[in-house]
Amino acid sequence: MCPLPGGQRRPYRVGRRAETAAETRAAILDSALRLFVEHGYGKVTIGDIAQESGVAVPTVYASTGGKSTILTTLIERGVDDPVVERTLATLRTTTDPRAAISTVAHGVRLDNEKHLDIALVIISAAEVDQSAAETLAHIVRAYRQALGVLAERLAELGALRPDVDLPRATDMLWFLLGFGSWRLFVTEHGWSWDDTETWLTEQVSAALLTTPAN
Repeated sequence: MCPLPGGQRRPYRVGRRAETAAETRAAILDSALRLFVEHGYGKVTIGDIAQESGVAVPTVYASTGGKSTILTTLIERGVDDPVVERTLATLRTTTDPRAAISTVAHGVRLDNEKHLDIALVIISAAEVDQSAAETLAHIVRAYRQALGVLAERLAELGALRPDVDLPRATDMLWFLLGFGSWRLFVTEHGWSWDDTETWLTEQVSAALLTTPAN
């Protein structure tokens, strides 16, 4: 480092270097996500990620680790979204059964809309990576548990059909509001998120409530 006049030294740009490293890491992760979605986790190599993000292969390893570490980081972006807790908090204070269903349908719509790419990647990765398969199973359990809270709330309000117990109600909610339905309508058939949310909300009400909609 060259000294400045008077014996002073040029300030070391630690902050800028850290900022550049963070930008590089973010670019690598974004490139990896795009490639995983387009080609499937199993078909993408670290070399592909390096080329897509415009860096050298060693930089990918130094910044983000190998493929499994990249996948873990991408998953962590989505699993801690506060929309889930906000939705459940609202649900627990809702006294109208239809409003309860609308609240949950909208909440899971927002979560799926924001993290659809990551969900697709996890599903793809689970086919070839045991760790990803275990992570997917954990996410499914947590998702189902959250939907089970809606079933419990409908029962508390006396609105759940008497011939549908809580486990079956949760199964029906998973079928209608699980990420498979959002992927089917939005990704595979081109429905809008609004239309999908409206239709799925109507189906949940028709399937679970004691009083049909007018």
